[in-house]
Amino acid sequence: MSKNNKNPSKGFLATLKRWGKRMFFGGSNALADELELSQEEAAERARQADIEEVVSPTRQIVRNFLHRKGAVVACCVVIAMFLFVFIAPMFMPYYSDSYTEPTQKSVAPGFRMMNVPDELKKDVKMIDSYGTFSVGLSNAGKVYVWGETRLGTTGIDIADIPDEVKKANIKYVSAGIDHIIAISDEGKVYGWGNSYLGQFGAVEGENVAITPMPEELLNGTINVDNIKELECGYQATVILMNDGSYYIWGNNNAYQNLTNFANISYDSKFEDISFALNNIVGVRKGGDKTLFTGMKGLYNKARTDMDDAVADDLKKFLGDRKIMKATAANTMICLTLSDGSVCFVGDVSPTYNYKNLDMPSGVKAVDVQSGTYHFTVLGSDGNVYSCGKEELGQCKVADGATGATRIFSGAFQNYAIDENNDIMAKWGLSGYLFGTDTTGAPIFERVVNAGKMTMTVGAVAVIISTIIGIIIGCLSGYFGGKVDILLMRIAEIVSAIPFLPFAMLLSAVMGRMDLPELTRIMIIMCILGVLSWPGLARIVRGQVLVAREQEYVTAAKAMGVKESTIAFKHILPNVISVILVTLTLDFAGCMLTESSLSYLGFGVQYPRPTWGNMLTGANNELIISNFWWQWLFPAIFLAVTTVCINIIGDTLRDVMDPKSTSER
Repeated sequence: MSKNNKNPSKGFLATLKRWGKRMFFGGSNALADELELSQEEAAERARQADIEEVVSPTRQIVRNFLHRKGAVVACCVVIAMFLFVFIAPMFMPYYSDSYTEPTQKSVAPGFRMMNVPDELKKDVKMIDSYGTFSVGLSNAGKVYVWGETRLGTTGIDIADIPDEVKKANIKYVSAGIDHIIAISDEGKVYGWGNSYLGQFGAVEGENVAITPMPEELLNGTINVDNIKELECGYQATVILMNDGSYYIWGNNNAYQNLTNFANISYDSKFEDISFALNNIVGVRKGGDKTLFTGMKGLYNKARTDMDDAVADDLKKFLGDRKIMKATAANTMICLTLSDGSVCFVGDVSPTYNYKNLDMPSGVKAVDVQSGTYHFTVLGSDGNVYSCGKEELGQCKVADGATGATRIFSGAFQNYAIDENNDIMAKWGLSGYLFGTDTTGAPIFERVVNAGKMTMTVGAVAVIISTIIGIIIGCLSGYFGGKVDILLMRIAEIVSAIPFLPFAMLLSAVMGRMDLPELTRIMIIMCILGVLSWPGLARIVRGQVLVAREQEYVTAAKAMGVKESTIAFKHILPNVISVILVTLTLDFAGCMLTESSLSYLGFGVQYPRPTWGNMLTGANNELIISNFWWQWLFPAIFLAVTTVCINIIGDTLRDVMDPKSTSER
């Protein structure tokens, strides 16, 4: 008796171990270990066991399949891909097909956006950002830039700080979407980055779209001691002085009321000026401290302490309190009042979650900073509070922020600074795993949801084609004669239709119809299914033609069994292996066809993602050479999935039909 029989209860783990050895190292190796035999003896005994063992066909197919290492790996990949694309979206609560973020366009993969240089971490004077890069200033007057610093296809790297800036002792610095402005201790104003829309430097000729940088800043200096604030917007900049005067310049098209501010008499003094999405907000200096802005809805919408009370009139709501500071996000403004409280005006829709500012009663706002869609408040109790849209983690205050003395916020980042000028905590957007596309949407999230759509379309199309193919094939093969001739002629007609041009034509016709997106997708699935069945029908017909001559079919006819029962309950199960193989291969084919249609613009339309329409940019030389991540990742997912499905189909064909293997 062998050792294996002497000790049959080695446990589940031991069984798995033996199975693994037989799976990946061959049955004879596992048998040799168990019986302590030579390799040759073990191989011979394994062959003898296979000969003597009687197993069912299904079990034999499974066993043969599991011995194909490549097929097993491919099967695991496909299963993992299915689980990934259908389960992962459940953990993306903020995902939306139509999500766009102009400040995050074409960001390369990586997590560099909060990689503050080590030299700056222990000596922070200020940090600012508007888009994909951040700029910081140390108390020693040195400028640092980090994040995604390449500016699109311009060839400009914003991290290339001019030598004159490196040599100067910088006192103020701020970042726009594509430029940085710095002011030295001597009052010299520096700028670098993009300047084609008047972000900095002289403007040649007259251009109504540009408010030029003031002449005194270009050729002279300003009193640094009188500067209250330097702030950059999208493509504009403002320098606010302690006496309420200011300098403002930049792209007029970026802000609807920039020219209004540029043309205001300098007799109008401002306490604070801030950039919102399309407008500039200012707090007039003086006894009333009133709000000056071009944004609509500010005077008839106000909320205090984030409760549900909405005042009809902002002035009535303020009462004796004055506005000390206006801190603007995209479509919302946080007003710091003279009693230390804050209120919000502008877009107070639930989308932005400004009600989440859970600042206790009696706690005053020491400082308020804003990003693109959020506000961060430093309270008088030393705690940091944040509210707004949380989709990129910018409102999840880090635990280590307690006791901060200063805070800085960028587009989607936040930094808490302690009394020693050290960064004690940071939170928010650090980067993107797969980068972003030309609309600023994260490619990882779109790839996942695109996979769900592509696989769903492929699966439904295969189900439709399989049902049609099985019915036509069974009827044609079983009844033969005129039925066979008629059905096969129909199959030939469908096969003769040029598939891709016909699908494109139908899709183009649908594009002219006022159809809901889901209806269009259902029609695409039906088109793929209805045009894909002839191949399977021919295969099923051939198998049924052979099977109907078998003895069990003759016996069933003699017993009076219905023809339909014989065809679909007796013959069909005996040819199911061929159907499974074809179904698997057709699934990959339908996925590729859907991707081809979407790639050409005739399938699922943007913004709903599929792997195909995500590859649309691959036919653009600019995107291929500069933004490789926008097409590479969907291409990898599509290629890996379809190749693995084809490997599974080929392996099933081999293990279900041993003759095909022996003949090759």
